[in-house]
Order: sequence, then structure tokens, then C-alpha cells
Amino acid sequence: MSIRRFVPEVWSARLLVAWRKELVYAGPTVVNRDYEGEISEAGDTVRITSISRPTIGTYVPNSTVIVPEELTDAQRTLVVDQSKYWAFKVDDVDKRQAKGSVMPQAMSEAAHALADETDRYVAGFYTGAVPANTLGTTGAPINVHTAPTDFYSKVLVPLRTKLKRANAPTAGRYAIVPPEGYASLLLDERFTDYGKSGQTEALRNGAVGRAAGFEIYESNNAPEPTAGVHVVQAGVNGAISFAEQINKTEAYRPESSFSDAVKGLALYGAKLIRPDGIAIAYIDATP
Repeated sequence: MSIRRFVPEVWSARLLVAWRKELVYAGPTVVNRDYEGEISEAGDTVRITSISRPTIGTYVPNSTVIVPEELTDAQRTLVVDQSKYWAFKVDDVDKRQAKGSVMPQAMSEAAHALADETDRYVAGFYTGAVPANTLGTTGAPINVHTAPTDFYSKVLVPLRTKLKRANAPTAGRYAIVPPEGYASLLLDERFTDYGKSGQTEALRNGAVGRAAGFEIYESNNAPEPTAGVHVVQAGVNGAISFAEQINKTEAYRPESSFSDAVKGLALYGAKLIRPDGIAIAYIDATP
């Protein structure tokens, strides 16, 4: 690719697709895009409207007078407050000497870096989980290394119970674990035995299997609030809403060198709209 063949709309679309394929915390199983709306500039807002739950009454034939209840509404705001850019160049000499197409590969690497940044941002919303949906603390994390069944029994099963008590939907539940958590699961046949895991579908990006009713994802971006303590997050994608857009992608020839360069701007934001839709566990990640 040279800048003469650069079409911003095409490359923005390609980068957006590549970006989304790399996401775990901001992937479609973990977040929803129900309120994405129109994003054009940093600071744009997406307004989320919810209504109150109707009261259920008892109906007595020939006696009950039904009076329609007036529902109230509430509005929350998702602010697109993350504005990230990338810029790189490929020297004409390097481009000529390299085999294959260098610029598309560089764009792919940009998408990977952007996904990593985005995932770390969305991963930080675990702090909004309600206290009733929290297991362990940073000072007293759950030990998952004493027995091979510890992670499954002490983390995943209790997280499932937390979500059930919070009336979170059963379908589409996920759990994101750090590599240490995944390593613990590999020692438990309830996870490794295909017949016992309940895994019957192809795995999505980042997914490593199923256990305790969750689709399990492994991520290096699992938060580590204290050295050696990682956060396992479970939930449903109705809890966190995410909005993003590749706002600008431009190719140009820098004046200071003989090279092709590309720069781009990505905008995104997220909001935890249902705090009881996620449950978290602090685990001791040190064997």
C-alpha cells in the first residue's frame, strides 16, 4: 500500500473490524453496544433511558378496579471520554526491501495495540460491582492453589451463585480469568473433560472453554489491584454498555523523511449501567 492507494473509509473499516476481533473485556459477550448512537467527537454523550418496574397486583373478578400505573423514567449518560491516537511511518527504503505488504501488517499491529488499551479501560469497571456480588478482598484474596478443584469450587461456583441471587440472566454468562486462573482450571477435569464442561459450540475470540455455566475467557488484562492479587470478573453483557468509533484515519508523506505514514484517532467510552450484572472475586495468583 502507498498513500496513493489509501482510501480512509476502507482502512478505517478494516481497522475497526480488526480492533473488535482482538477485544475480550470490550468484546460482544462481555459488553453490549445497545446505545452506541452517533459518535463524532471526543466528549460526545450517549443517553441511556430506563423506566421503572410495574407493580404486580392481585386481580379479583368483579371486584378489582384496574388503574394504570404511571411509570417513571431515568436517564444516565455514557460519555465518550477516551480519545486515543496512533501514528507510524514506513521508510521508502525499508518498504522496498521488505517482503510482502508492510503497511497492512502495521495497521494490524495498531489494531492489536488499540484493543489492548481498550480492554484495560473496560476491565477497570469491576470496581463498580455491588458489595453483595464480591468475593474476597485485596487484603484477603481467595487461595486457589491448595487443591486442583479450588478455582472451580471456590471462585466460579460462588460467582454463579452471586449472579443467580442478583437475578442476572442465565444465558450468555461469561467469566474472565487471568492466566493463573486458567492454569488452575486446567488441573480440574470438570473443565478439561469435554463431556463434563458442557462446551458444545465453537469458541469465540479469547474464549478457552466453559465451566459452571460460564463461557471462560483468558486475559492478561485481568486487573491486579495489589501485587499478586488478580480480579476474576463474571457477568452478562447487559451490565456494561460500550460505544466506539474510528473517527479519523489519514495517510500522508512526512516532510522530514522519505516515507509513507498513517495516523488515526479512535474514540470510545463505556458505562456500568447494571452494577448487579457483574460479580467479582479477588484471587491469590501466587502458587
